[in-house]
Amino acid sequence: MSNTRKIVLTGCSQGLGLALLEQFIAAGHTVAGCSRSESRMQELQNNFGAPHYFSAVDVSKDALVAKWSESVLTTIGVPDLIINNAAIINKPAKLWETPSAEFQQLVDINIVGVQSVIRHLLPAMIEQGRGVIVNLSSGWGRSVSEDVAPYCASKWAIEGMTKALAEELPVGLAAVPLSPGVIDTDMLRQAWGEGAGQFRTPAEWAVDAAPYILNLSAQHSGQSLTTPG
Repeated sequence: MSNTRKIVLTGCSQGLGLALLEQFIAAGHTVAGCSRSESRMQELQNNFGAPHYFSAVDVSKDALVAKWSESVLTTIGVPDLIINNAAIINKPAKLWETPSAEFQQLVDINIVGVQSVIRHLLPAMIEQGRGVIVNLSSGWGRSVSEDVAPYCASKWAIEGMTKALAEELPVGLAAVPLSPGVIDTDMLRQAWGEGAGQFRTPAEWAVDAAPYILNLSAQHSGQSLTTPG
C-alpha cells in the first residue's frame, strides 16, 4: 500500500477536525471531509480543491450520510482511515435540567451519526481487506464531571461501541476509541470558559496527533488510546 492515505474525516470545519485535515493534506494524504456548515465546506473545497472532497452533511441524518458516503466512494475511493470526529457538547446544566430536544440532538450527532458513517462506509473497507476506524472519545468517556452528563453519556457510548466493533471486525481492520486529551477548543470553552485557555490549541495538538493517528493499525484495535502530549 502507498504511504499516502485516503481519509474520511467528519466535523472538519473547526477545532480538532480542521487542525487534523490541514496536517493530513500538508503531508500529501487525500481527505474527504464533512460538517454541517455549507459555507465552511465550500471554503475548504475552494482552498484545497481536488482530489480532496468537502461536503455539508449533518451526520445525524442517515439519508444524508448514505448519499454522502456514495459520493465519497466515487470521488476518492475506499477510505483507508475513517475519523469520526463530529460531536457537540451540551450547554452546562444538571442532567434533569437538560431539555429533551438538546439531549436528543447530542445523542443523534455523537452516537447515531458515528454508527451511520460506519454502516455506510465500512462494508467497502471490509471488501478491500484493510482499514482503520478512529472514533474520537474524550476524557469524559472514561470519567465524569457534573453539568456535562449528556456528553459523558455519549462518549462512554463511543468507548463501548468501538470496543465491541473491534471484536466484530475481520482480520486486517481496526477500530480504536481515541481521546485527544484536554485541548483548548470551542467545546471545552463552552464547558470551562476561559480556563480552557491554559491547554494546547488544536493546531498545536494536531502536529503530534496526526502522525500518531496515521500509525494506528490492526494491533491497536479495541484499545482505549490517548494522543501523545
